Amino acid sequence: MTKLTTNASGEFVRAGNRFDDRITADGSSGWPVEPGRYRLVVSLACPWASRAVLVRRLLGLQDVISLAIADPIQDERSWRFTLDPDGRDPVLGIRYLAEAYAAADPSYDGGVSVPAIVDVPSGRLVTNDYPRITLDFSTEWRPFHRPGAPDLYPEEWRDEIDEINELVFTDVNNGVYRAGFASSQQAYEQAYDALFARLDWLSERLATRRYLVGDHLTEADVRLFTTLVRFDAVYHGHFKCNRHKLTELPVLWAYARDLHQTPGFAGTVNFDHIKRHYYQVLDQLNASRIVPAGPDLSGWHDAHHREELGGTPFGPDGTPPPDVSELGLG
Repeated sequence: MTKLTTNASGEFVRAGNRFDDRITADGSSGWPVEPGRYRLVVSLACPWASRAVLVRRLLGLQDVISLAIADPIQDERSWRFTLDPDGRDPVLGIRYLAEAYAAADPSYDGGVSVPAIVDVPSGRLVTNDYPRITLDFSTEWRPFHRPGAPDLYPEEWRDEIDEINELVFTDVNNGVYRAGFASSQQAYEQAYDALFARLDWLSERLATRRYLVGDHLTEADVRLFTTLVRFDAVYHGHFKCNRHKLTELPVLWAYARDLHQTPGFAGTVNFDHIKRHYYQVLDQLNASRIVPAGPDLSGWHDAHHREELGGTPFGPDGTPPPDVSELGLG
């Protein structure tokens, strides 16, 4: 999922997204929006990939963009399709996601990451640009949204959403990795301090409003949720982000429960995949590869009372996504 690279100061440096083509409604990118043409490849362990799974579900794009789920345990060739019969993705016919990367650029020798969108007819990777993928689901794929789908990226809120997303990415989404993968005490403490300062700031913001921007779900909530839902299971202990557990931060814990209990969210969360991936693949942080038995997950179903702050998850005219099951996702 993540290549561990640090700079001279011991700070974790996240690699860029090498493949950043876009799939566009007008086809000007060379990759036109076309139902059934593309396959979204994800790991349910990965927070960046889980954003795409969640947005796809909320917008009702399941019948338009198919889904492949990789094994949470990578080997030396990275993400593999060993959850599928014969260890091959049944649509792409490949054993490793790396094969789609090679089809796009045979000379590429960098990391293999998810989410990734693959062009089914050619078998080529189109994009692994995770921030853009979900925004394009909301905008370029709009004609194929389900009736009642929420507008996760409203034009009138985009500047504020983008601003929040940048802060949350730097200090929280990527901040937990900056703490967990730091190779110096100073780099770790700087990331730790920035993380909890931002979580305090988010707690203050969300104390009086149900959602991060506006009065319904947006891309900003999706991006924060996929980190919060992994916090106690992984980041608190494994990445040494241990000033508080999420369950000890009353506002953020209630906010996370509210989202988790919103139709479409919980079915995209797989704690077994999450824990096995982080604790068994990142063995430089856990040489024994033992997976913790905890934490207790029953609290995710407790009442949150966030509805008292107003707002509706899907907007005034929106409706919940249908309760469907797909490859084990509720």
